[in-house]
Amino acid sequence: MSVLSHPQLSRFSILMFSFALVSAAQMPTSQVSNARTGAYLNETVLTPKNVNPQQFGKLFTLKVDGDVYAQPLFLAGVDIPGKGRHDVLFVATEHDSVYAFDAYGNPSMPLWQASFLKDDATPVPEGDTECFFIAPEVGITSTPVIDTGTGTLFVLARTKNGHLLSSNEYHQQLHALAITNGVEKFGGPVEIQASVSGKGDGSSGGQVAFDPLRENPRAALLLSHGTVYLSWASSCDVGPYHGWVMAYDAQTLKQKGVINVSPDADDGGIWASDTGIAADREGNVYAATGNGRFDASRGGRDYGDTLLKLNFNGGALAVTDYFTPFNADQLNSEDNDLGSGGPMLLPDQPGPHPHVAVIGGKGPLIYMVDRDRMGHFQAGSNSHAVQTVPTHGGIYGSMAYWDHHLFVLSDGDVLRDYDVSNGVLKYHAASTFSLRDHAATPAVSANGAKDGIVWMVSSKGWNSPARTAVLHAVDASNIAHELYTSEQNSARDRAGLGLRFNIPTIVNGHVYIGAKREVDVYGLLPAQP
Repeated sequence: MSVLSHPQLSRFSILMFSFALVSAAQMPTSQVSNARTGAYLNETVLTPKNVNPQQFGKLFTLKVDGDVYAQPLFLAGVDIPGKGRHDVLFVATEHDSVYAFDAYGNPSMPLWQASFLKDDATPVPEGDTECFFIAPEVGITSTPVIDTGTGTLFVLARTKNGHLLSSNEYHQQLHALAITNGVEKFGGPVEIQASVSGKGDGSSGGQVAFDPLRENPRAALLLSHGTVYLSWASSCDVGPYHGWVMAYDAQTLKQKGVINVSPDADDGGIWASDTGIAADREGNVYAATGNGRFDASRGGRDYGDTLLKLNFNGGALAVTDYFTPFNADQLNSEDNDLGSGGPMLLPDQPGPHPHVAVIGGKGPLIYMVDRDRMGHFQAGSNSHAVQTVPTHGGIYGSMAYWDHHLFVLSDGDVLRDYDVSNGVLKYHAASTFSLRDHAATPAVSANGAKDGIVWMVSSKGWNSPARTAVLHAVDASNIAHELYTSEQNSARDRAGLGLRFNIPTIVNGHVYIGAKREVDVYGLLPAQP
């Protein structure tokens, strides 16, 4: 008799056994991997057959001290000093705290908690940023990243020191925390500082300096080839600001490279709607910029509304290739940021374009771009793209890829499924529902090429009232088949107040979603006696 069919084992015991079978599960970065495909492929517990209002629902809520915009991260089998081995969920908040929770255990007692509010430091008040998008305070917004080899959690945090207007100091710091206890490593934290030559907005004496108040990090941190990459945009387009990317050594925290994508202009922010900049196996980094002047094709250095390919060239972080839509000037003038979305890298494709990046913005358009020959800029048309696909609305975030299918949820539209073949898209199907207020970034759970589920969390619109977040699940093989929503049994399953652009984390039979001052945890419900 197999263990799973033993008559004396409860459903809970079976689930615990299933967890043991996949104890190597991990979610060390936003959207599962550096390619940002958003698909967790080792899910053996949740299937389209058991994700329904009768068997699946909210298990518990993790209360924390601030809003949770960053996607929760997960590592299995972490040895916590004095507390044994745990599968750990890492949660970062806008109150500048990082929590490590047992992913399935006591929701009221974290395994450890680290706060970056030392001495008189506070999170940055909403009013100081002149932006109400993240309120009432701004601390940790971008999703951290974990180096599983060294057991290090990298976090970018914002703080304010001083209570008098004349003495305010704003700081952004990169922290490196031990995943076992939250203690700082490598002599951290390191202060984020940079300056480049330029005559752009806010420049002085021929230099553009990084402004820790105006620069707002939203895109997730990236760890690639021993380097941690950080990127910035702004808060509500309050200037002066620029698009920055910085690189730090993952074992020394020494700054390795800096690039400003609008040194002689303004804007060019790297927003990504809380998704992440991406990287390929060779260590090339891909980031999409938002509004701002584009003049790189005319000998300039400004890359507004452009998908950038970055790497180290002669020891300096530099643009090695790029793709810019032919109507970049129009996108800029109409506030149709390309960089409202984050890039995704498809698995290797057969045919003439084996390496394809997918990016969508407010346009509304999806661009399929050959990463080996990105095409730069071409006046008059987008023929330098592999393909362009119109969308119903803008894309705020990214897409998810699973088993030759691309799942897209644009603003004001239903979820759409596209077949992927030879690096191009063909429309396949649509769901029968749309989310309130805004687009969202889908996530997929599957057991390899079977039992696929597409998960989404409703996102608060920029000017909509506070509303409950809603978790949706659909069958990835037939997205017209909605499996579950957290409002079908709201008394049991209702989530916390929704924020903007939250991405669910699905791993080991559980779904974790960030909300206002909490993380809601969903899974299979205990069997009824």
